Amino acid sequence: MVSSPHEAMHRIFQEYPNLFSRLSEVLGISLPPPVSATILPTDLTEPRPLERRVDTLLRIDTESDGAFLLAVESQGKKDPDKPASWAYYLSFLYTKYRTPPLLLVVCQDRATAEWAAGPVLIGHRSWPSLTLRPLVAGPHNIPVIRDVAEARKDLALATLSAITHAGDPDIGAILKTLSAALRDAPEGIVEPIVELTAQGLGNRPAAEQWRNLVAVDLSFYTSPLSEEIRDEGRVEGRAESLLTVLELRGVHLTPEARERIDACRDAETLRTWLTRAMTADSPEDVFTEK
Repeated sequence: MVSSPHEAMHRIFQEYPNLFSRLSEVLGISLPPPVSATILPTDLTEPRPLERRVDTLLRIDTESDGAFLLAVESQGKKDPDKPASWAYYLSFLYTKYRTPPLLLVVCQDRATAEWAAGPVLIGHRSWPSLTLRPLVAGPHNIPVIRDVAEARKDLALATLSAITHAGDPDIGAILKTLSAALRDAPEGIVEPIVELTAQGLGNRPAAEQWRNLVAVDLSFYTSPLSEEIRDEGRVEGRAESLLTVLELRGVHLTPEARERIDACRDAETLRTWLTRAMTADSPEDVFTEK
């Protein structure tokens, strides 16, 4: 049950909205004189379900300081709406788990990292009620790892280094170091690193460099990415063999037939066409089963 003092301590501001202007002087806060004051609804319940998801959430337990929550967000560009979402995440996590939350934002460019670091002051500029201070990891503070021995000591950090420095002009050397460090690592460790690095590089030119390194330096290793690379190699090899056989047999290929061969990315289909090409007299003999 709400007590009478509780009611009085807040309702006085409903009855006398301008009271805060005078009270701020007593509290030592400099605020401009109000022009008007409007009483708003006090119900802060979400009127409709609103889905909010943090990218990754971990509970970290320590020996000396107890536990804390680590919320990890990846940020690719400046987004003026993000600070409000991040503040909501931290408030919600603290309310739900009663455990100190820490926000880590990971970026791939310096400008975004500097923007994300804030701090963002939430509240009136004369007396901010909340301060949002994310911990930021990006190319400005993640070390560039070019030494294989150093990379082997912490493969996870070496991977994060490659991802956060994806736009670095020297990314080729960083990736070469990482691939060399993975040669002697157990397969269970290599697999997620190979795939995470490929995802982190996205569609940057460095992604093709990583694919080539996986195909050559880690040729012994089987992963979705390495299998995809090898499948592409088989496709290209069979397409070239098919064209060579048809040329030797004197089979004239129309532009449409050549385009169909070049566009085919299925290794087994090309294998079938290559077998037919051994006795084919026309492009139709290659594409159609006799």
